[in-house]
Amino acid sequence: MCLIVWNWQPNSPSPLLVIGNRDEFYARPTQTLHWWEDDILAGKDLKGGGTWMGVTRGGKFAALTNYRGPDQQRDEAPSRGKLVIDFLESSHTLEWYLEYLSSVAHSYNPFNLILYDGIMLKGFESRHNKRVDIEPGVGGLSNADFNSPWPKVEILKNYLRSKDCDDYGSDLELLQLLSNAIQAPDHLLPKTGVPLDRERMLSSCFVQSTDYGTRTSSVVRFRAKNISFIEQCYEAMGSTTRTSIDFER
Repeated sequence: MCLIVWNWQPNSPSPLLVIGNRDEFYARPTQTLHWWEDDILAGKDLKGGGTWMGVTRGGKFAALTNYRGPDQQRDEAPSRGKLVIDFLESSHTLEWYLEYLSSVAHSYNPFNLILYDGIMLKGFESRHNKRVDIEPGVGGLSNADFNSPWPKVEILKNYLRSKDCDDYGSDLELLQLLSNAIQAPDHLLPKTGVPLDRERMLSSCFVQSTDYGTRTSSVVRFRAKNISFIEQCYEAMGSTTRTSIDFER
């Protein structure tokens, strides 16, 4: 993922809502949202073998963003998307997995992870080898550290703050929100080491260029007895497949 915003309301009938966009090169092969061996629901990066966001039938959730730092990337590093699957497949506790991340994070290019075990929502920043305590309420993350106030993150957070936690609007309304392609003004752009024209292009919620852009928009809703996951896919020429799956947990 390159943009994730959530509203976490533990002990409520709707404990967690997550919305987000995955930006990627159009040429990178991807499989749309589907069940992996009947327990993990996620899309699949067919090059690296992992995923950017997924849930399990039991109510676990994980999502990943890469950290944008051109000078910190290593071609030989393993795929970060496998970390999402590792957590979803693991029988260990969330605390155990956070300790595990501390021991292996240095092997990967910089990343952030959001992890939910059905009770606790936690984060991890590999760049600082640091776990992040996520407070109840609205939060967001892009290709920077947790709580970095990037314009597109703030747009989505402000929208969720304006809504009652039991009435965020329909999935289609949230997908429309994620399709906002307005770029941030130059004075609000982060400085991440990429050229200014690319910084502008990447500043919108929905990213578009000739070879790179938003490939999927996702809405995941956790309710007391069920989880719904909707994924809208895009290619260079526009929208393609939309998949919606609702299941009991």
